[in-house]
Amino acid sequence: MTTPGVDDAVQEKPEKEPVTERRLHPITPLRRAWAPVAVVIGWAVHDPDQTQRQLTRLTTTTLLIALAVIVPAAALYGFLTWWFTHFAVTDTELRIRTGLLFRRTAHIRLERIQAIDVTQPLLARVAGVAKLRLDVVGTDKKDELAFLGEREARSLRAELLARAAGFAPETAHEVGEAPARELLHTPPRDLALSLVLTGATWGSLVAALVVPPLLWMATHSVWTVLATALPLLGAAGASSVGRFVTEYDWTVGESPDGLRIDHGLLDRTHETVPPGRVQTVRIVEPLLWRRRGWVRVELDVAGSSNSVLVPVAPREVAETVVARVLPGVTVPPLSALSRPPRRAGRCVPVWWRGYGLAVTDSVFAARQGLLRRSLALVPHAKVQSVRLAQGPWERLWRVADVHVDTGANKTVTARLRDAQEAAELLKAQAERSRTGRKGARPERWMV
Repeated sequence: MTTPGVDDAVQEKPEKEPVTERRLHPITPLRRAWAPVAVVIGWAVHDPDQTQRQLTRLTTTTLLIALAVIVPAAALYGFLTWWFTHFAVTDTELRIRTGLLFRRTAHIRLERIQAIDVTQPLLARVAGVAKLRLDVVGTDKKDELAFLGEREARSLRAELLARAAGFAPETAHEVGEAPARELLHTPPRDLALSLVLTGATWGSLVAALVVPPLLWMATHSVWTVLATALPLLGAAGASSVGRFVTEYDWTVGESPDGLRIDHGLLDRTHETVPPGRVQTVRIVEPLLWRRRGWVRVELDVAGSSNSVLVPVAPREVAETVVARVLPGVTVPPLSALSRPPRRAGRCVPVWWRGYGLAVTDSVFAARQGLLRRSLALVPHAKVQSVRLAQGPWERLWRVADVHVDTGANKTVTARLRDAQEAAELLKAQAERSRTGRKGARPERWMV
């Protein structure tokens, strides 16, 4: 006996569409094939003396045989890792299945995705491919899909963001990439000049030129000099040429899915600052930049490695961009920052003058530094906890530090405030944070 209408309802229920798995770009095996070669190189670097002795024993025939084995093995490894890697997009998640010997399947829920970056190393740009890097709430390591065709990568990114924003699966393909409006572009000339006027650049360069000769005169050891000189030269290059190559053609645009950042001379990167995920904004002003009115803007984003918003720009332009990433927030002027009491100089001589504090209706703003000023802005809604710290010497001079902890596991500190002011600030900031979270903007995409 059957109940009327039940069979009809079962028949009318739509069948769930099968999940279609896709593979990465066919050029991917070339990337994976380097793993066996890297193992051999790592062994050689780990024990260079043994490697040199083994190489002297090898004949030309043996070397050719070794290459005939290693090269096909590397190619086979690259092909198999590519063959056993699949990804699929369902109504609720992105699945990434990898593993040649040990299988691993990552289930990334779409509503947990907070940023998707498109990156193109130099060789990938030549080959016309790109990789997607996904920032997911609650994970420190980024999952990635490398490599996809450049057009496919941007299309997949747009589809994932559309689905994360709540668009129906059948319409997510049609949404496409949201349009962007340019807010800022850093000219290469300004970027190069800013690096020349940065103290870290000259400090690392002087250390690379001065320390190795001193070590040579003291030790007469070539290995000691090389072990010291190479890291110093690397640090000097990273703080000057490396930063120029990375931050070249820096462009900030505004779109419904957040602020988009494009940059890179050799390796192009397309990043997105997720809406509502910014915990702290820092406006940095090196000493030699002040005459030109330049600043640098850095970010603390919960669960994301994106840390630079503006590499260099006039202060007025930078504050305009800050207003877009922190809606409703006005950067307090320098005149609004109150210094610690003069007795704080007994705890931190001279440098106490670089500390300052301003609390507005929207942000907790703390400044530090005399030569390199840094103004940290924390929206009240992003404050996770507030702490008051006071050592014995600070108790003697009736001052205390107020620490504000954010969701990015970072802390902003108002140093050496009057003890009574610090106690009142502690209580008031806890209340401001509680009420600020009630009116916080949503953190979902395109909302």
